[in-house]
Amino acid sequence: MNSISATLLWLLAGVVMCLLLDRLLDERNDAVRERDSARTEVTGLREAARISGEMLADRDDIDRTRTEALNHARSENTELRRAVDAGRQRLRVNAVCRASEPHQTGPGGVADAATAELATDARPDYFTLRDQLALSREMILGLQDHVRRICLR
Repeated sequence: MNSISATLLWLLAGVVMCLLLDRLLDERNDAVRERDSARTEVTGLREAARISGEMLADRDDIDRTRTEALNHARSENTELRRAVDAGRQRLRVNAVCRASEPHQTGPGGVADAATAELATDARPDYFTLRDQLALSREMILGLQDHVRRICLR
């Protein structure tokens, strides 16, 4: 009986060892799968970070370009305002004055009228509108650039 119990003991030890080895192999395979999954996730996160960085750089470039264009338009408007205020330039209105009938000449006639010009009290509004137009233009162009370069990517 001694040899049978020793054999059974060895068989039992072998079965326990096989079960432990199988469990260790399962744990190793799980660890390998988790490692591979983590590597894939890291790769995806790096790609997402790269794309985000490029998109932020594009956004900053659009902002810089549009801000420069807006500042340029506003400085041109300021220079025009100064030139008009100093009398070096005039704000002309694209208008057509009807020719007067010969019997209508007199104080109310426009036969000898000069080129139409914007009234002095309307000039500030004109320059405000030019500034707002420049701002709106650059905002629209900036949004279009954003859609083309970032959203449609």
